[in-house]
Amino acid sequence: MTETDSPHSILDLLTTRRTVPSRGLGLPGPVRGDIETIVAAALRVPDHGKLAPWRYILVEGDQRDALGAFCLSLREARDGPLDAQIAEKERTAFSFAPSILVAIDRTRDHVKIPRIEQHYSVGASVMNAMLAAHALGFSAQWLTGWAAFDPKVHAHLGLEEGETIAAFLHIGTPQEAPVERPRVSVGDVLTVFGETPA
Repeated sequence: MTETDSPHSILDLLTTRRTVPSRGLGLPGPVRGDIETIVAAALRVPDHGKLAPWRYILVEGDQRDALGAFCLSLREARDGPLDAQIAEKERTAFSFAPSILVAIDRTRDHVKIPRIEQHYSVGASVMNAMLAAHALGFSAQWLTGWAAFDPKVHAHLGLEEGETIAAFLHIGTPQEAPVERPRVSVGDVLTVFGETPA
């Protein structure tokens, strides 16, 4: 076991991950080899029945702006003219982080494996991708929003029947040091069965 593989360094990785808002992510971004490493890590999750209920679509370069423009057009068609600030937010929603990994949930009915177990595997896969990005020196934000649930966005991205979007995973380099936020304590969420609370 190397120094970088030690349990201590792995725990450091797990306990230092921070979400950085997509607008705070910029260059340098992951190169294609980094993306492949991130996706490879995303595959190493519990997957009852080996169903692989997840897949990923990479959006980068000019396609990020094009996706934002497409989503803006859908929003305007649905809601009418938007306030200039809201329109700009929609147009640039995918423009900040250098890479967007779209996590696709392709859970399906199975005679032995309930969908809920498959959904848990999808969530674990996205979390592994976030941790892999962190291990490579990047940060990631897991976002959804209305576009993740819109059938026209699904069709635009080439989703197949029955597939949905679990996450738009924005990946890049934090432009400022992440700030720690208040978190619940272990004592707030851990109980020992059969032990009387103090």
